[in-house]
Amino acid sequence: MDLEPLFLRPSSLRPFTAALAAKLAEFEPDAICGPLVGGALVAQLIALELDVEFLFTERLSLPQGAALLAARYRLPEPLRPAATGRRVAVVDDLISAGSSARATIEELHLHGASVVTIGALLVMGEGANDLTIQTLGRVPYRLWDPAACPNCARGVQLEDVR
Repeated sequence: MDLEPLFLRPSSLRPFTAALAAKLAEFEPDAICGPLVGGALVAQLIALELDVEFLFTERLSLPQGAALLAARYRLPEPLRPAATGRRVAVVDDLISAGSSARATIEELHLHGASVVTIGALLVMGEGANDLTIQTLGRVPYRLWDPAACPNCARGVQLEDVR
């Protein structure tokens, strides 16, 4: 799903980010944090709506041969002190497996933040069911466990998206 065109005119997202901000406000976050790129853009709009601080995480390159779903994100060093002791809502534009949200949560915990909730404009499928997510919508989407994946069983090469 190509979401980048959504960000061409940020004002067109305002009704959606305002609605998600209203859901997140009840958790009283001090800051909103999103993984770059789409999650951070939505997080910044929500931080503006709630008048709280904005943080973001950057995806780290993984070594060749590392699991594709093992995303790693880091807070830029200058932002790390701003996370300490904060109540943070983690926001993404779209969550399917939840790997970037999980990696962002892990990184925030490393720097002393307390994650109070997770938000997403859209959740696809059931891959992130272990996460409680405030969302504007859910759509069906099938994620395969590698043991049950028909392409994996046939040895079909996956495209490296890094």
